[in-house]
Amino acid sequence: MERLQKILARSGVASRRASEVLIEQRRVTVNGKPARLGQQADAARDDIRVDGRRIAGAAEATWVVLNKPVGVVVSDRAQGDRPTVRTLVDLPTRLFAVGRLDVESEGLVVMTNDGEAAERLAHPRYEHEKEYRVLLNRPPDEQQLASWGRGLVLADGHRTRPARLWREAGGRSQRWLRLVLREGHKRQIRESARVLGLRVERLIRVRVGPFSLGTMKPGEWRLASQAELAQLGRPGKAPARRPSRPPSAARSPRRPRPAAARPKERR
Repeated sequence: MERLQKILARSGVASRRASEVLIEQRRVTVNGKPARLGQQADAARDDIRVDGRRIAGAAEATWVVLNKPVGVVVSDRAQGDRPTVRTLVDLPTRLFAVGRLDVESEGLVVMTNDGEAAERLAHPRYEHEKEYRVLLNRPPDEQQLASWGRGLVLADGHRTRPARLWREAGGRSQRWLRLVLREGHKRQIRESARVLGLRVERLIRVRVGPFSLGTMKPGEWRLASQAELAQLGRPGKAPARRPSRPPSAARSPRRPRPAAARPKERR
């Protein structure tokens, strides 16, 4: 016997958190009766259904890395006439997206049918890094960068955690930044820029935990590598390959120490 949300997650229905929502919405039944939060069940013996469909046993884990274009919705369900990330991945396996990326943003989206492992990737307590390229409407000054890095209070009252950010090397306009976060508050990057009097013109996610965008073009996808999956269960671990800091953000060289004074000769 084990908790129902864990069974649903392992079966690829949704993450544990999303499975709890399904239970609260009374969309899950166990042996014909509506399920309740905290309920335990036996996946081998009980008839467990979601929206009337009996769940299958634990499927083989599938992990997909997608480069989401602007205008595509991060959802595994139809959203009217708007395309979703699920329509871009030509696989028969049931997949759901891990985390969010708003419709105006682009870049890396991870999709899987492994709800339990997806929880480890998405939950803030595991502190998996999320890295972005951010194009602003104008170059930020050093004070704005420092404030952003320390953390800001957004319009909704949320205080952001400290972040790492720096100007991209080689950019003449100085409007491109690299930003690394360990949290995922709704529209956090855009709202943080607004607090500082800036505006985000383009937002590209290039990494989530061990998964990297690489050279994929918008709309392209690939299966996750074994190296990426091997790092997934290591909280707080960054991938082996990380972008180096540009020279402008590097530490200034140490000043040479003055030579020691020679001792005075005795006469």
